[in-house]
Amino acid sequence: MNHNHSLQLSHVAAGSSSVIVGYSSSVVIVIEAARQAGTSESQLISWLLVLGLAMGLSTLFFSWRFKMPVITAWSTPGAVFLISTAGDFSLAEITGAFLFAGLLSLLAARSRLLMRGIERIPPALSAAMLAGILLPYCLGVFTSAQDYPLLSMLFILIYLLGSRWFPRYLMLVLLVVAALAALMLTGTSSKPIRFALPILEWVMPAFNGAALISIGLPLFLITTLSQNLPGISIQHSHGYKPDNRFVLTGIAMVQLFSAPFGGFMINLAAITAAICMADNVDENPAKRYLAGVVAGVGYCLAGLFAVTITLIFTQMPQVVTSLLAGIALLSTLQSSLLRSLQDAPFRQGAILTLLCSASGLSLAGISAPVWGLLAGVVTLWLHPQWKQPVKP
Repeated sequence: MNHNHSLQLSHVAAGSSSVIVGYSSSVVIVIEAARQAGTSESQLISWLLVLGLAMGLSTLFFSWRFKMPVITAWSTPGAVFLISTAGDFSLAEITGAFLFAGLLSLLAARSRLLMRGIERIPPALSAAMLAGILLPYCLGVFTSAQDYPLLSMLFILIYLLGSRWFPRYLMLVLLVVAALAALMLTGTSSKPIRFALPILEWVMPAFNGAALISIGLPLFLITTLSQNLPGISIQHSHGYKPDNRFVLTGIAMVQLFSAPFGGFMINLAAITAAICMADNVDENPAKRYLAGVVAGVGYCLAGLFAVTITLIFTQMPQVVTSLLAGIALLSTLQSSLLRSLQDAPFRQGAILTLLCSASGLSLAGISAPVWGLLAGVVTLWLHPQWKQPVKP
């Protein structure tokens, strides 16, 4: 069995794309969150190092253990939340709040009731939520054409030709084109790239009641509802069902260990996980875990190159990031739309879930995908004759 599971270029391309899209789309947000928390330059580098190692080692371990692409990530919504709230507290108090959020995550992961509820969500609604999450990213390919028509057309042309003649190496070609495009757009204005080994820097946590309630509790809620729930749904929509109580317990433990070094919140990935689960990664779904293994190694390397990565990604033009993410996720969007609408009884709920998830709505600190899923569940509840037994 295992001798057939050899690493292929398509696995490397998908895993690398996952890391690059994950980093480039949000590393600037994480850096800003760290700055608002009052970090020094060495502490900022410690944040990126510990986050890279936490994501990398957990992704590597879970993907290898379950032979499925189980991808973890830092909490981008959590980082956005920190930017607006971290300035009111000291770094020590914020670190204490990170530990509190990790403890809440651990308690939630051990709740069988919560896990059972999550696993009962119909696959059509999970797929619709994924499609809604992906839609703005894929639309970015065409909104970029407003200011960069030639570059956008080049990416689309490579996608069309690659889908026809070299589907397995499409992402690898796009990565090379993205790197060249970034070099051309930044030109001589870019800072010189240097390498230095990053160092972990411990911050002694302080426990302030106001910080725990104002930062720790919302950070846990935002991450659980906006990241872990979509992450599980995306796994299910691709037919992967690892032991998520075990996975979320492990992620919470990683969170607790990494918090004093700047690991503000780790969770199941959504967007970057979808890249590693796509059909073009491998015809055999049982071998796509190798893309997860590559992603894990990539995140560890990204952590070790924290100093250099910071320089590169703070300079990469937004248009290149948008095009790379959008094209990488087109095939996943297509399969998600098909899955969400194939069962007639679920279609109305799926459409509402998709539209709400794509809307960007944010109420009470809860993101659009969670409201979208709620809209879909309520629709099914109001039409009991549409309820069908969910296949195990």
